[in-house]
Amino acid sequence: MRWLIFLSLITALNRPAWSSPTEETPAAGLTERGLVSQISTQLNAVKGKAGDQAAGMVEQAMGLLGVPYRRGGNNESTGFDCSGFVRHLYEKSVGQILPRRAVDQARATEVIDREELKPGDLVFFNTMRRAFSHVGVYVGDGKFIHAPRAGKAVNVEDMRSAYWQKRFNGARRVPVNGDNPKHENSN
Repeated sequence: MRWLIFLSLITALNRPAWSSPTEETPAAGLTERGLVSQISTQLNAVKGKAGDQAAGMVEQAMGLLGVPYRRGGNNESTGFDCSGFVRHLYEKSVGQILPRRAVDQARATEVIDREELKPGDLVFFNTMRRAFSHVGVYVGDGKFIHAPRAGKAVNVEDMRSAYWQKRFNGARRVPVNGDNPKHENSN
């Protein structure tokens, strides 16, 4: 079943008539930048390392690539900001409702070491001169998916780039089935 979803995602991304809220066709942009093959590679890696729930979440997140950034946005029809994207993704994929703001998402989740990251975990960054001002979802292989900033769209980036390494604030795991989160503020 998961492969059918994956194949339909790849088919949709390769279809030239695919509509989008942005001016350029996302499929064309994704194909030109080689992101379709990256997505395929990333999903295969996730399936090998993560459970079905995490793989399903990453598949759903990849389906939101190209949705434009919108401050305060929390749905795919109008756009997302970073925490709205994460909240939407968790609610739609696993039925878990997270707090609205990135800093509150950090407080409500379990602190983990960077080395413990698994697909579906949250990664936080200091992008506005304050801790936990940006959040994304780890997808594996040092990469995360997020809604970056005004003028951009949901995309996948490498946490190992100098920009993201310098701003990394910590990793968190969303407690499952009523697990109690640790309320520490740093790694």
